[in-house]
Amino acid sequence: MTETFTGSFTQQEPIPDDAIEAALAVLRHGRLHRYNIAPGELGETALLEQEFAAQMGAKYCLAVSSGGYAMATALRAVGVQPGDRVLTNAFTLAPVPGAIASVGAKPVFVGVTEGLTIDLDDLESKLGQARVLMLSHMRGHLCDMDRLMELCGTAGVTVIEDCAHTMGAAWRGQLSGRQGAIGCYSCQTYKHVNSGEGGLLITDDKELAAKATMLSGSYMLYERHLAAPGPEVFDRIKYTTPNVSGRMDNLRAAILRPQLRDLDRQVNRWNERYREIETGLRGTPGLQVVERPEDETYVGSSIQFLLLDWSADRIADVISRCANRGVELKWFGGAEPTGFTSRYDSWRYADSAPMPTSDRVLAGIIDMRVPLTFSLEDCRLIARIIRDEVTRIHNQVAF
Repeated sequence: MTETFTGSFTQQEPIPDDAIEAALAVLRHGRLHRYNIAPGELGETALLEQEFAAQMGAKYCLAVSSGGYAMATALRAVGVQPGDRVLTNAFTLAPVPGAIASVGAKPVFVGVTEGLTIDLDDLESKLGQARVLMLSHMRGHLCDMDRLMELCGTAGVTVIEDCAHTMGAAWRGQLSGRQGAIGCYSCQTYKHVNSGEGGLLITDDKELAAKATMLSGSYMLYERHLAAPGPEVFDRIKYTTPNVSGRMDNLRAAILRPQLRDLDRQVNRWNERYREIETGLRGTPGLQVVERPEDETYVGSSIQFLLLDWSADRIADVISRCANRGVELKWFGGAEPTGFTSRYDSWRYADSAPMPTSDRVLAGIIDMRVPLTFSLEDCRLIARIIRDEVTRIHNQVAF
């Protein structure tokens, strides 16, 4: 009998009870706007920022409306102007080049390796083209951050980290988002904490923190922030920094605070599931597992593998056959962008030239979510189904 999987790849775990109770408290008093607080009250958003800054070992934190807004705010804060060029990954999600385009800047795409990280040799060759790198830790894969920071430091390039997929990850023990000038995180439903939408921005630079806070729309109420620099820093920039409103509200912050306290346990649970799938896929004919560096502490909320040099028809056949058995795979090699599987050449508002080495990798990337609603047996079943269908198609015609 052919095995099938009947679970959902988009169903998240319920919001924890303590987060629901915190949200209900906000709804009952009605003070949802982050600056709408009672005398003596510390708002949920301000507390979230204070707690996340401490959790990440950062001096300052700002909670905003989305991860994309966090990235655009970071770009504005470091001084990116319309027409400027900004380096970023060729393998990333659309909000990353979208954030660059939203401030009128132009993405300069850097290649991807078979480890699904930014190609540091290609980056080194392009560092003279821009003064800012928007580094996307796409799908939770961390590059050699020591070498990257050395290269960028020598070239005078400011690094902003997109940590949408690496909240709780680390490189050689240093948390993701703590190497660059600014770290940006997403709290969207499919990320590591769930408020529907939302974003967090951290930095140790007081000028950048003040500018980001003013950009988010503080209406000169910056003293109500608990994880912000002192008023003297705001005095230097408050009349010259525009309001581009994008604050997080107290309701979403209330939902997030309990989830963040449970982040380490959730990371362990994701990684248990990731390892079950990875183990089940190893040794599959024609399938290349993405090896994780020893220096990387990852969060396995999704998993990727490569079908390198397979024809488009055969990859499509694998995806279709797996779908018929209940396993939803996404492919970054499709001719047209579908859902989140777009590539650098899909974003036609940004100039790009073909990158043959990266194009070969992108054409073979298969991606799958790993929700915490999956049991470990679910993960073993999913791996068996993928292994079965990849082997079946691989053996039909020799390469």
